[in-house]
Amino acid sequence: MNFWCERAWLLSGLAERVLLRVENGVISNVSTVDTIPLGVRRLHGIVVPGFANAHSHAFHRALRGRTHDGGGTFWTWREGMYALASKLTPQSYYRLARAVYGEMALAGVSAVGEFHYVHDRSNEFGYALREAAKDAGIRLTLLDTCYLAGGIDQPVNEVQRRFSDGTAEAWATRVGELKSDDVMRVGAAIHSVRAVPRAELPVVAQAFPDAPLHVHLSEQPAENEACLAAYGVTPTGLLHEAGALSPRTTAVHATHLTPEDIALLGGSGTGACFCPTTEADLADGIGPARELADAGSPLSLGSDQHAVIDPLLESRALEHHERLRTGQRGRFSPSELLGAATRHSAIGWDGGRIEPGAPCDLVAISCSTPRTAGSLPQQVLLSATASDVDTVVAGGRVVASGGVHETLGDVGRLLADAIEELWA
Repeated sequence: MNFWCERAWLLSGLAERVLLRVENGVISNVSTVDTIPLGVRRLHGIVVPGFANAHSHAFHRALRGRTHDGGGTFWTWREGMYALASKLTPQSYYRLARAVYGEMALAGVSAVGEFHYVHDRSNEFGYALREAAKDAGIRLTLLDTCYLAGGIDQPVNEVQRRFSDGTAEAWATRVGELKSDDVMRVGAAIHSVRAVPRAELPVVAQAFPDAPLHVHLSEQPAENEACLAAYGVTPTGLLHEAGALSPRTTAVHATHLTPEDIALLGGSGTGACFCPTTEADLADGIGPARELADAGSPLSLGSDQHAVIDPLLESRALEHHERLRTGQRGRFSPSELLGAATRHSAIGWDGGRIEPGAPCDLVAISCSTPRTAGSLPQQVLLSATASDVDTVVAGGRVVASGGVHETLGDVGRLLADAIEELWA
């Protein structure tokens, strides 16, 4: 299928009347035309590359709208998350993840990085997530996560035993049995310096040198305090010592950093994945996004615990958090925000651009809704939400149109059924 775009966001900027020719799911030619050829799918509004959700915990979606009574902190929220994790089976996780990935597809996501730590020392859960992504029509990077401790110098608790392989070597052996294909790529993750002891960090960092490596970093001040007390260095310093910082690494959250931490991350080319709606929901704080980008860290975005699944809102929140933190507007340009929302390289996939040789991942955003009407085309990213996504194409195939998933149908019903099953 070929596509005609009313306006398309190309590497050179916005262009009108763009014809995209597609072969085997890859863009083969980009041109502008005055006459629309017969048999071409028309995409109205602004067409941007498919979004990359670089940080997801799919099962957290079942907590949305259930955690706001009584206040609390990240740590009290975590207890509810543990209660949910204890209920998961591979079958129930497949049903939930299929619906969650369907919600992502409706929002324009074409690839997701799943930070996956519910293992039960097998790969059954991981392959269930692969099938869920396949059914939703999006690509998956399974960031299989090493999780060995309940905190620095603390054993795992009863629920955390489901997350742990016992040793880094056992984790690497199990992950080595997973197979990448055209739907799923296998990556690695260090859950945090709280959950992987200092001696085990180099093992995880070096286990899969050609795969993406992600790590939760300095999401909470308590993590920094515990790391400094135990090791005399910050979490970033500890990862640097372990050889875990590199261009294939992405630090998730990177909220509470020192200037030295920023220099280490930027100087090593380590990426930073911000999850603004989650960081706001969990009262994590606001990280130094502009400083990291200026230091050399490529930025990406994730929906994390899925308080919201909306890449447009995440990109806007990245800018808004910078405004709140600094009192300045325009900390990131619309092009920079789009780059963060479409950074497929953070999870090991090609994508994030509309040009020959790129996967045909497209998101058509309507410019005539109550939210976007009157917006300048080049600023629609700062007014649109996922509700304004009209058509989504992944790998050259239309996966969603008019707010309806082409194969899953009623995603809301699938979500309700999967969540009700877990809390019954």
